Amino acid sequence: MARRLHASRSEWSGIVKLVFQPAEEGLGGAKRMVAEGLLENPVPDVAFGLHLWNERQLGWIGITPGPVMSAAETFKVRLTGKGGHGAAPHLAVDPVLAAAQVVTGLQSIVSRNVAPLQTAVVSVTTLHAGEVFNVIPSQVEMQGTIRTFEPAVRQRVLRRFEEIVRGIAAAFECEAQIELTPVSPAVVNDPAVTQRVQEMAGKLLPDNLISSDERTMGSEDMSYILQQVPGCYIFMGSANTELGLDAAHHHPRFDFDERALPRAVALLEVCSRSYLR
Repeated sequence: MARRLHASRSEWSGIVKLVFQPAEEGLGGAKRMVAEGLLENPVPDVAFGLHLWNERQLGWIGITPGPVMSAAETFKVRLTGKGGHGAAPHLAVDPVLAAAQVVTGLQSIVSRNVAPLQTAVVSVTTLHAGEVFNVIPSQVEMQGTIRTFEPAVRQRVLRRFEEIVRGIAAAFECEAQIELTPVSPAVVNDPAVTQRVQEMAGKLLPDNLISSDERTMGSEDMSYILQQVPGCYIFMGSANTELGLDAAHHHPRFDFDERALPRAVALLEVCSRSYLR
């Protein structure tokens, strides 16, 4: 993209910043880049990002206004009780029993505290307790993730999360320690910029299917840039079932149809040039 823009430098005016982001997503790369002046000197008028999307076939493009990727938090919960022998549970304070109730209780947040037409995810993904079959452990540790789109929903989910964990822990005479760590805000596309990108994609790739309602509960720290600069984050279909290139992202067999790459670069170029003329 840089080479193509440079080759046509006489045809446009302005400044283009190409961002090569380290520590992508959960490692805070975009947040640190913004903090260190990425969006200063000069301040961008618009920002574009693109993600190859192996959940869709080559020839599909997702260009959605509004929220497209969720905000994400990770959590770690430690429940502490009193260990004891499995044959004498009345002499112990069992954190395993409390943890089982916490896992079940957390599922009520989405089903009972979030409106049916709104979206949230609360997933407990690890649970560690004990080492032998006949000993009630003194501690249980669980980890997981929380995903939301809307700030008000996020606040409600986080509040209920703490209330449920602490309330159930207290009911079972356990102590609760909670660590909630923000990963990134939601990725929110500017409607006007998104409409322009849809128009550019339609002209550049008229044979491609353009979807305007693709959203995912995955997260992406492009959100830190789009919080300050209006822009659009695009999904470019990259799978090819006939060639066996359709494994999901993060799968050990992940591979994609590389014909998606020049299409992605061309789309980013024409979108940039549409604001540079």
